[in-house]
Amino acid sequence: MTEFVLVAGAKLGAWAWEDVVPGLRAAGHGAHALTLSGLAEKRGVPAGQQTHVRDIVDEVERRDLRDVVLVGHSYSGIPVGQAAERIGDRLARVVYVDASVPADGRSFLWGWDSGGVRAAIEENGGFWPPFSARDLEGQGLTEEQIGRIVRGATPHPGASLTEPAVLTRSPAELPATYVKCLLDWPEPSDDVTGHLRSERWELVEMDTGHWPMFSRPRELVRVLCEAAVGP
Repeated sequence: MTEFVLVAGAKLGAWAWEDVVPGLRAAGHGAHALTLSGLAEKRGVPAGQQTHVRDIVDEVERRDLRDVVLVGHSYSGIPVGQAAERIGDRLARVVYVDASVPADGRSFLWGWDSGGVRAAIEENGGFWPPFSARDLEGQGLTEEQIGRIVRGATPHPGASLTEPAVLTRSPAELPATYVKCLLDWPEPSDDVTGHLRSERWELVEMDTGHWPMFSRPRELVRVLCEAAVGP
């Protein structure tokens, strides 16, 4: 039995996986949705990026999970990718769902035009503000789904976005599936393209937007189950 540990992206908590967890469990797997420190029901807990890495490692070790598939969506690919090398032989695979991938010494905000995000963090007491409905347009979401995300989102701790990742080896050395959501952007980023040259990585495309756990949860369950088996 595969044990999935599911970590949603910025501003979201474990609740974001409510439409995915039942499908994974119905398929015979364990499914553990995790809220990172400072978000959702853990709002107010001080957190940086390494706090989030520890959250994930601690969840795996506390539950004594084996044959673990770590699933990181969007921002959470950064702490998930670091946690993957720290849980050792407990790891079966990493799944990056339209996610950023960590690089040693680089932050989530490195390498793209992040001036607007940095300014928003500074103007909002060190937090990236929650989503507006406009942020979610054009991503294959219904009005109801957009409303659900907007209502549930919380401010995201800015330190987790600006702290550098700490890795001892390339993510390309660990078995991984990269799920590219085509409505968000049709091509993987250059760093992901580089990792996909590794025989340990595979690419899966979904014809939906950046939040498939809301827009296509059943399809995402299928993708995750297939990823657990590997290419």
